[in-house]
Amino acid sequence: LRRVLNLVFSRLVITVVLVLLQAFWLFAVFNWLSEYAQWISRTGLALSVIMCLALIRQDSTVPEFKISWMILFMLMPVQSGLLYLLWGNKRPVFGLRRRLERAGQAMDPTRRPDPAAEEQLEKADPRAAMTAKYLHDYAPAPVCSGTAVKYYPDGQSMFADMLPALRSAEHSIYVESFIIGMGEMWGQIHEILRQKAAAGLDVRVIYDDAGCLSLLPHNYAEILQADGIRAFSFNRCVPVLNLVMNNRDHRKIMVIDGKIGFTGGVNLADEYINKLKRFGYWKDSGVRLEGPGATSLAGIFLTFWKAKYPDEEIDPARDLPEVKPQETDCLVQPFADSPVDREAVAKNTYLELINQAQKRLYICTPYLILDNDLLSCLRLAAKRGVDVRIYTPGVPDKPTIYQLTRSYFPHLLRAGVKIYSYTPGFLHAKTWLMDDRIAAVGTVNLDYRSLYLHFENSVLIYGGAVLDDVRRDLAEIERESAAVTLADCRTGFFGTMYSAVLRLVAPLC
Repeated sequence: LRRVLNLVFSRLVITVVLVLLQAFWLFAVFNWLSEYAQWISRTGLALSVIMCLALIRQDSTVPEFKISWMILFMLMPVQSGLLYLLWGNKRPVFGLRRRLERAGQAMDPTRRPDPAAEEQLEKADPRAAMTAKYLHDYAPAPVCSGTAVKYYPDGQSMFADMLPALRSAEHSIYVESFIIGMGEMWGQIHEILRQKAAAGLDVRVIYDDAGCLSLLPHNYAEILQADGIRAFSFNRCVPVLNLVMNNRDHRKIMVIDGKIGFTGGVNLADEYINKLKRFGYWKDSGVRLEGPGATSLAGIFLTFWKAKYPDEEIDPARDLPEVKPQETDCLVQPFADSPVDREAVAKNTYLELINQAQKRLYICTPYLILDNDLLSCLRLAAKRGVDVRIYTPGVPDKPTIYQLTRSYFPHLLRAGVKIYSYTPGFLHAKTWLMDDRIAAVGTVNLDYRSLYLHFENSVLIYGGAVLDDVRRDLAEIERESAAVTLADCRTGFFGTMYSAVLRLVAPLC
């Protein structure tokens, strides 16, 4: 009974109920007024026309998103304009955008280009150097040499290395996570952070408020601050109808002393290290960077921090110190993506990898919700002879999203793409390997939310022995997966109609 009461009166349930009540009240009042005043209907219709024209005018909006809203405008010509105002604009409100833009401008002088690394990549792989230049100019993210990379095929091995790295901290610890959940993983990390903060180190934590809505108290940032840990929750959830709640901080970053960094799909909760079983075995991936690449990750973190505290000065010598280069045989390029800059950095980087592939392209993604650009490029790659393989979960965490993912399978299979379903449990890894020469490991899913709405980060790895570890992990995933065939897909009339409806609403979510 106590658990039921805790659930009923949880912050998540209360927030959802209040938002739904507001939506119901808003549309009930709107419909009631429309019945008694024709000018209300005419105003709503005029607003819908204006919003429709504004949507058509946007050149940065994906066609699928426009089509979905156009259908809604036809079905609800009076109410849809108001709906679009509340939820349709996929960019954050002006204040958030301006704060992040100013923070990025303030951080520009701290980014250290590495001309030697750029020259090395240009000689080794001219086409990859063009991708690196794009990320340098538009992310902006420098390519880094002297960074040792370790690849993790699961969350538990990554966590095992996080703890000694945190204990070794002498100056600073930066932690950013979409999800923080009470339990063994966060309990051990929190205790180290508390001890280091008490010893006078600069310890900072950023977590996403929506990601932790049902996991942490609403005042958890204040609880951390009482331990000497500087913290804030990004984009606080409030029970009010608004559109900025769409934009979440989906990044996972941990940097120690600016010289050791961790990132990947692993959030800071027990299911990610298989201490808590929810959907079978939780399969994830991540990387450890030691060297200038870790400093670049710290810069991504501090940009968010600067957006929250614009008056706080960033001291490069203190917050982003130059670190000793490591002996390594690869180059790395950590980068971030943001919905506020009107540049789909992660999507464009993925398109680059697909278009560059000549022999092999292996992709792990928990969600496969493709726009026309990505779908067309993946099919074309397979048709021109590239061995394209996509690994997806065999056990769903969200049944509707699982069915939506599978709705794209027939189109890909018919083009020659090989698809595998990971049978032991939920595959949460976001790992790419292209021609055994470039890998991407980070937080970016192949869905609309990651590519257009969320703040994300990833790392491109150019060459090196670490790619052998990535390849072995993907081979192990394939051994534990079942090959998907057309017979496994819904290809009948009702199945294809259901898939079409799911794909129609996907851009609106």
